[in-house]
Amino acid sequence: MKPVTAFSCPNCGASITMQAQGWSVTVACGTCGSVLDALHPTLRVLQRHAERLTFTPKIPLGTRGTINGRQYVVIGCQRVTITVEGVDYSWTEYVCFNPYHGFVYLSEYQGHWNVIEKLRTRPEEHGGTAVLHDGRTFRHFQSANARTTFALGEFPWELRVGDEVRARDFVSPPYLLSAEGTALETTWSMGRYTPPAEIARMFGIKALDTRATGVFANQPNPHLSSARRVRRVWGWLTVAWAAMLVAALLLTAKQEVLVERGEFARANGEANAVVLGPFELTGRSSNVRVNVRSDVSNDWVWFGLALIDDETGQARDFSAQTSYYYGRDSDGNWSEGSQKDDVTVAEVPSGRYLLRVAPEGDPIGARVVNYEVRVVRDVPSMLLFGLAFGALLLPMAFAWWPTIGFESRRWNESDHEGVVLSFPPEEART
Repeated sequence: MKPVTAFSCPNCGASITMQAQGWSVTVACGTCGSVLDALHPTLRVLQRHAERLTFTPKIPLGTRGTINGRQYVVIGCQRVTITVEGVDYSWTEYVCFNPYHGFVYLSEYQGHWNVIEKLRTRPEEHGGTAVLHDGRTFRHFQSANARTTFALGEFPWELRVGDEVRARDFVSPPYLLSAEGTALETTWSMGRYTPPAEIARMFGIKALDTRATGVFANQPNPHLSSARRVRRVWGWLTVAWAAMLVAALLLTAKQEVLVERGEFARANGEANAVVLGPFELTGRSSNVRVNVRSDVSNDWVWFGLALIDDETGQARDFSAQTSYYYGRDSDGNWSEGSQKDDVTVAEVPSGRYLLRVAPEGDPIGARVVNYEVRVVRDVPSMLLFGLAFGALLLPMAFAWWPTIGFESRRWNESDHEGVVLSFPPEEART
């Protein structure tokens, strides 16, 4: 580092030590707060303040540290404030200087730190909602008027307390693109989120508070990496699930062994139970699905069913029901129920079978109901596959819930409250 140069403040007479003479454009006196022209031989006063400044930077001016493998010294500090819905939010920015590599900046808000460098090339903007830079897409986070409310030390630009710029922030964690503009020019910078403990190690500050409050705009999502690992495993399991589903659809016989139609006359005094068949169930033991369909209209019919082994007489009892109602009210047309139902009987051995059908219904309903019974041998069970897929979704839900919650808290602090945007593709590598 080059030797420092000492001057006296022309406003209050306090000693001012300049670390970057020839680089700095303005310097703010730490005693009276006056902003001085660093390029003038006698530090001409640009702005006076009557009250003594009381803000204490977390990193004292003159502190040396290592950033990106290079040694820098902190030469300036300013407080920047924005007002959102009548509430002031302020953060601190530090100017770090190396005579061979120029300037690097630090920003701190509620324990969240960023290492910032000015960009040499202008990012590509897309309608103000996104910015493309260095192969990454940055999404708009916030726009506000930012004003300088405190200054101390040296700055490589002409600075006055009260200066205001239009600031726009775009995020792709752990990076933050910021545009600060006036009517004359716009400056772009790139910030990289840096944990406070790392800042403390950079500058050897043991007393630096390493606790951060809330979720910052470009803070990496700590849950995202594990959630993505779960998603990868879930993806392979889902492929296996799909393969088994396809195999079940291809390998099941889906053999239709009986189709019969009948009438249910509930008020003629006749017995309504009928026995259908016989029919053959061949092959390995597998399920049997019985489909029942009727033409009920604002009515219901219950079907007592029994699958009977023609050789042993052993019966398997089950039931189905068709119930369909419709009408019109003040909200418009409505309907409920269904004119069809199906029941699956598991693990039925091969053999010769009969099907007993015993319909029952409301005696004051329609006089005759037409129905159809269809028996299909060896059908895939979508219920089991549905339950299996639901079981696969549970670990995904548990893994991604904290991830989405973190993103929600992030975007609730933005101009896009309640919007969770797509996750950055590179975040898992940081």
